[in-house]
Amino acid sequence: MKRRDFLLDAARLAALTAVIPNDWRVTFRPRYADDPFSLGVACGDPTPNSAIIWTRLAPRPLEPDGGMGGARVGVNWQVAADEQFTKIVKNGRATAAPELGFSLHVDVTGLEPDRWYFYRFTTADATSPVGRLRTTPASGVIRPLSFAVVSCQHYETGLYTAYKHLAAESNVDLVTHLGDYIYEYGPTMSATAPRKHASTEVRTLDQYRARYAQYKSDPMLQAAHARCPWEVVWDDHEVDNNYAGLNGEGEMESEEQMRARRAAAYQAWWEHQPVRVPRVKDWADLRISRSLEWGATAKFWMIDTRQYRANQACDDGVDKVPCGDWDDPKRQFMGAEDEKWLEQGLAASNKTQWQVIGNQTIATSIDSGVGPDRNLSMDSWSGYPAAQKRFLGMMGKHAANRSVVLTGDNHANWVNELRTDAGKTVAAEFVGTSITSGGDGSERSNFFNEQVAAENPQVRWQNNRRGYFIADVDGDKWTTRFRTVPFVTRPDAPVETASAWRLTRGRPDIEKV
Repeated sequence: MKRRDFLLDAARLAALTAVIPNDWRVTFRPRYADDPFSLGVACGDPTPNSAIIWTRLAPRPLEPDGGMGGARVGVNWQVAADEQFTKIVKNGRATAAPELGFSLHVDVTGLEPDRWYFYRFTTADATSPVGRLRTTPASGVIRPLSFAVVSCQHYETGLYTAYKHLAAESNVDLVTHLGDYIYEYGPTMSATAPRKHASTEVRTLDQYRARYAQYKSDPMLQAAHARCPWEVVWDDHEVDNNYAGLNGEGEMESEEQMRARRAAAYQAWWEHQPVRVPRVKDWADLRISRSLEWGATAKFWMIDTRQYRANQACDDGVDKVPCGDWDDPKRQFMGAEDEKWLEQGLAASNKTQWQVIGNQTIATSIDSGVGPDRNLSMDSWSGYPAAQKRFLGMMGKHAANRSVVLTGDNHANWVNELRTDAGKTVAAEFVGTSITSGGDGSERSNFFNEQVAAENPQVRWQNNRRGYFIADVDGDKWTTRFRTVPFVTRPDAPVETASAWRLTRGRPDIEKV
């Protein structure tokens, strides 16, 4: 190149650079005030040949931008066959941008089915913790599966000791999180709370980002994420307690305000979770219902019972005699589109041994009163009886006694038989307790006394401690082990198996082990 042409090209490049905003450019040698990987790493939504790996750069996690400033940052990622990263199988570079909270979602493809890998990120001189990635078995292959179920991790009401124990479980292939990953509340006024939220009630994108950052800064939660892939859905506290569609908990919150709040909350949820969900035109309409196959052993259906539901009947509540439009058949719980998606999916999955539905709120109707009147929760499936009947009907028609509903939200352990109006058992429901929400808990919920238990013969067992449960699925057999800790308000609680239950595919019985 002639010197004159070179100088002209350099001048043009300099002029072009001068008019491009600084945040358009990508820097590969950023300077960080602290560890940019303060929120750890995570993996999720695996397939036989791929998985999402996640991190978010946040050297100062509680600041609005995580302490990153405005520039885009290039981040390298690696996937290896060994923990020492001597056998790199996939690698690449991604850009962390301020518009998405400097989060990274890398869809790693071209992996082998049914095996473990290791992954990490690097930027400047910083290297992330190492996470474990597991691909699912190939389609049609029957392989044993061990997975954990968690939910409801209110930061203020306890320590994440259960996650410490979960990270040490030897056989877990997958974790299913059923919602209430964060709580939106302002700081507690209790002087005895183990820890407190760092801000007032969250409503804006920056506030939701900071709330996720506070939760994800916990090392025990980070260890559980690094342990294996997660499959994550939301419930209500990721937005607002007991919200329904565009109806918030506060009476003075308009639909327009709720839509803006939902958009901020949904975007922050996506930015902080290792999820593969469709692109959307508006964050307020983020569709998270999706499926995951574990070969021919199990198919997971992760549903959303918050975004599309009708408002609760009878002014909401957990101990209400049904009233008003409670039994109106037009009232939706999942939404018509997702109901159709689930029923068609169950009908087409007749070659899969187990159908597993990841669900937010308790699916069986628990009568909390004694006597002729039913006292039901208006925020659960029992508050939407027409939708509940359709839900049970589709399992009974397409996958009777090989369907298992996994449930969170309730802050207690339950083993329930899901029965139709005719009294026929069509599925099992395992409700998992909270990680921390509700504090230390007790052996049984106070309201579920012997008289109430007699009103609810579909309930086989109930417990009110904190923890998680593990499901071991092998061929026709399914075993659920409820793992509980005696306290969460102080450190170092031990873990024990409080109870264990077995299913046999094709049989309605839930047997105590």
